[in-house]
Amino acid sequence: MSYDSEEETARLEELVGRLTLEEKVQLLTGRDFWNTWPLEKIGLRKILFSDGPSGVRGEVWDERSPSLNLPSATALSSSWDTKIAARYGAASAVEARRKGVDAVLGPTINLHRSPLGGRHFEAFSEDPTLTAELAAAYVAGVQENGVGATPKHYIANDFETDRFTASTEVSERALRELYLLAFEKTITESHAWLVMSSYNSINGITATENELLETPLNSEWGFDGVVISDWTAVRSIESAKHSQDLVMPGPDGPWGAALVEAVEAGAVSQEAVDRKVVRILRLAARVGALEGFAPVQSAPVTVEDGVAFAREAEAAGSVLLTNDGVLPLEAASLTTVALIGHNALQARTQGGGSATVLPEKVVSPLEGITNALPGARVTYSIGAVVQEGIAELPLETIVNPSTGEPGMLVRFLDERGDELFREDRRGTALVYFGGDAPIDTSHVAELTTTWTPTTTGEALLGFAAVGHGRIVIDGALVREETSGAAAGTDLGASLLAPPSIVAPVQVTAGTPVAVKIEFDMKSRDASMVGVWSITVGTEADSSNPEGLIAEAAAAAGDADLAIVVVGTNSRVESEGFDRTDLDLPGRQDDLVRAVLAANPNTIVVVNAGSPVVMPWRDDVRALLLTYFGGQEYGNALSDLLFGAAEPGGRLPTTWPAALADVPVLDVTPKDGVVAYDEGIHIGYKAWLRSGAVPAFEFGHGLGYTTWELSDLAVSESLSTSAPASVSLTATNTGSRPGKQVVQVYLARPQTAIERPERWLAGFATVELAAGASTVVEVALPARAFAHWDAGWQYETGAFEVHVGTSVTRTPLSGTVDFVSQDALV
Repeated sequence: MSYDSEEETARLEELVGRLTLEEKVQLLTGRDFWNTWPLEKIGLRKILFSDGPSGVRGEVWDERSPSLNLPSATALSSSWDTKIAARYGAASAVEARRKGVDAVLGPTINLHRSPLGGRHFEAFSEDPTLTAELAAAYVAGVQENGVGATPKHYIANDFETDRFTASTEVSERALRELYLLAFEKTITESHAWLVMSSYNSINGITATENELLETPLNSEWGFDGVVISDWTAVRSIESAKHSQDLVMPGPDGPWGAALVEAVEAGAVSQEAVDRKVVRILRLAARVGALEGFAPVQSAPVTVEDGVAFAREAEAAGSVLLTNDGVLPLEAASLTTVALIGHNALQARTQGGGSATVLPEKVVSPLEGITNALPGARVTYSIGAVVQEGIAELPLETIVNPSTGEPGMLVRFLDERGDELFREDRRGTALVYFGGDAPIDTSHVAELTTTWTPTTTGEALLGFAAVGHGRIVIDGALVREETSGAAAGTDLGASLLAPPSIVAPVQVTAGTPVAVKIEFDMKSRDASMVGVWSITVGTEADSSNPEGLIAEAAAAAGDADLAIVVVGTNSRVESEGFDRTDLDLPGRQDDLVRAVLAANPNTIVVVNAGSPVVMPWRDDVRALLLTYFGGQEYGNALSDLLFGAAEPGGRLPTTWPAALADVPVLDVTPKDGVVAYDEGIHIGYKAWLRSGAVPAFEFGHGLGYTTWELSDLAVSESLSTSAPASVSLTATNTGSRPGKQVVQVYLARPQTAIERPERWLAGFATVELAAGASTVVEVALPARAFAHWDAGWQYETGAFEVHVGTSVTRTPLSGTVDFVSQDALV
């Protein structure tokens, strides 16, 4: 039951009528960081939200309650596969139910307007049509399993710099044709139960007070769910007059008693409050939080092995950018493989920020490749330091001195040193969002563990947190200092990119070291009420970069094959700040060049969530883009390298050869404004307009077989009431099964209005056995031909249809005639 009928709405309104004004207003602000208020009077329990969108963390950020870590959203979108997207949503919903979560705060579907956007790993694509199709499938997959989905961040929130205060200045046409279009199908087709309003302003009006929350979201698209705020995004009573429904987090906020007074004074209408409460109760009914209302789905309808799906989804979204025929590898022919790169050992499986989850286990590339080559010798060299800051101590190397089990003892002490609270943790990277720990009332946090290093030499041992701390090793104080500011200015940066304090400690492999960190809780950021993070561990030694490169090159020279894993780190791609360039951090470019000089038989794997420049890209034998690969990353990578799986990805975003070539780049507000002066021309549309040639174009991707597209047939004409379609024959002309993504673009060279050179109208994924053929049909909806001018408008006449395997590789073409605008759609 959807609870959107007049009868069900009347039932919800009757419940609202039983409530006092104070009770209604209380329901409109969260009870705490993640929950809404329960109200026994009407049989309402709390509703629990949790961050996604690439896994579900649950109410606590705790390794003792691990979460499924799925590949990043960029990997999902690279699959161009709505079935994968729906399964991804379903896997998220099953995780949510396992953790008692009612609504997942995802998917993130802001557009990749500029590759400098620091959070793009969490979003889908530069193209609104591709984003819309995949996002709608994701939302459907979540909600079919009885859990709410929350498309975010509404709207035009495509940057991190000053995201709390900046205004996006954007034309109505660009809003409709790009930024709103990415959200539209999640509402009109998948009927999302929530939408998250963003921090930024749009054309000078903050999102939580913006008319865009009503039109088009409610009035045109028929949204009947809850507009939930991004955390702390609501700042005034003014927002209560608009279509903002729920303020998070709680219990404090700008509404509360002030809203009661505003209603009593007539400044905010009773009707506005009642509508918000009805929507919250409707969400409660849908998720099973309201007595007398059956949940939409009482048990998951799609359940599969989440770990196995993570492995499959990573392969489906990995993009083979170049290949001279070396891939897939023959494992039996290899005797020595040199695996090189910091990310080969400490891979990034997810980006930084609120989307971070804590998986039970992560399979590194080193583990996955070594397991796939039982008959070969696999050597490992770090090559170049990528990590910045502290990496937590591996669980298998630490012992809790209290329990004797793997882990760390954490104690919170008062000003006299008396224990207020203790817990046994199974990791040394800790994040607290509320919970039972006395974050705000304790004076000292004491973290102790016995660490047994696996190498001999100098270790840079310490902690990462904002504030004052002491490092005690084997009972001796080795350093005491106050750290600097976080890398960034908001919550995400302070929690997940804090500064580090380390001390050099001589260690011997196999010899235990007693580690204690004493952190002054009164020195932390006073604004972070109930919130704190600290990581105990080691910092990478970057004191001899030439030596690391030389060691890796020597290993490559002695091997049959070199595999170099390059990538970004948490100071490059994270919530809370944008990127300053597209370079690989550290000396990774120099590393690749040195390895190539030592052994031309080199494959490079890219472990980055969004574009990086690769000046050596034409010199390697194969280049495989794997994004942030989820917890099964190493296994999925070995599947791809050795041919157990097809690299199924196609680029959802253009990858430049150089930063200077990027036509739309700026993400930094000027005088508080980010001007979207490019209008409708972002992504590949801007590239085509500028004439610049990227390293790899939108839609590009190779597989392990060959394909032929033929026999294109295009509907002769269409109108708003009679959509068109294209059909063609796809043939796998190679010797093994494979996947192809058929892409259909429209163009209108002779036009009375400004248009992109071409734009994506539809696509279809095709999987065929060797030698097989199939007829592929792709619908061309009337809206694909529309432009916005105070409403959706349609030019009559001929449109070109271009069909192929990327935006610039379209060997098939035809025309279709748009004959009339019979009705608006």
